[in-house]
Amino acid sequence: MDFKDSIKQLSERVEKLKENIQTEEATKNAFIMPFISSLGYDVFNPLEVVPEYTCDIGTKKGEKIDYAILKDDEPIILIECKHWMQDLNLHDNQLLRYFHVSKAKFGILTNGIIFKFYTDLETPNKMDEKPFLEINISDLREVQIEEIKKFHKSYFDINNIISSASELKYTSALKTLIASEFQSPSPELVRLLSKQVYDGVITTKLLDQFTGLVKKSLAYYVNDQINDRLKSALKTTQDTEEQPSIDDISFQEPEKEDKIVTTEEEIEGYMIVKSIIRKNIESSRIYHRDTQSYFSVLIDDNNRKPICRLYFNSSKKYIAFLDEAKKEQKYELSSLDDIYSYEEQLVNATERYK
Repeated sequence: MDFKDSIKQLSERVEKLKENIQTEEATKNAFIMPFISSLGYDVFNPLEVVPEYTCDIGTKKGEKIDYAILKDDEPIILIECKHWMQDLNLHDNQLLRYFHVSKAKFGILTNGIIFKFYTDLETPNKMDEKPFLEINISDLREVQIEEIKKFHKSYFDINNIISSASELKYTSALKTLIASEFQSPSPELVRLLSKQVYDGVITTKLLDQFTGLVKKSLAYYVNDQINDRLKSALKTTQDTEEQPSIDDISFQEPEKEDKIVTTEEEIEGYMIVKSIIRKNIESSRIYHRDTQSYFSVLIDDNNRKPICRLYFNSSKKYIAFLDEAKKEQKYELSSLDDIYSYEEQLVNATERYK
């Protein structure tokens, strides 16, 4: 069973059993230990997973955290557990204290349903106040599964996770801010937008009027984007059988981009490719460029330096590479996880641009 199937199976298990879980210890056994196992660690091997791991804090000896995941006899992940009904916001200080005196780079605070992932992006060796990733195991998204997978024993790479953590932290904060603005536009946003369309002085009365207009306009924009995506998806389905032979298609970008819609899956695919090839080439040189037919991953934002092309605009998904004869080799993907199977081709593609 691959990681994706394992974590989805755990999601179903949590929903099925949670009402019968009465204690914190039962939460650990039913939800958290299976989660650790899904990450590829043997929960019964004390060389990999240590329950009740000792974290002495100053003069306080014998302080223990629920689990520590080890690598080369050193803790790499600390896990603090609570009962599934407990509010985790009341317990993050406890994990922070343990994190400070440990060599572990990552901490997880969980009640078996909500998992909060922490690191030290702001100050070295001091756990950030806010998690860089928070998931609800009962409501997982594809992009979150890919982020959790980076903690798997087989893929664990501190530098890779830290790079993703920084991006996740700020994109998450921005998403929250944007969602808040959509629900209730702030006076600052209303003034910024209204000054672009109104030449007069923005009085208090006008500000109130524009607040309603901005909120409606944001809602209309989202609805338009959804409708455009639906139309694009329908058109792609209709045109699938009329696609030209793959051997006749070069990596040259089309000139028209007015109908391009970048999907969440394409961004997820790009992040997976980036996480793989950044080991071999600077992440600052990795770019993406979308077209009506495919989504390209490029080096130096140059379409003459392609790494791969993602075809996610139809019912079947593909990844494509350019061979020595300048012909495209196309491979079907059953899921985004399959991109990891092409790590060798992806890394090799970067060699020519070093």
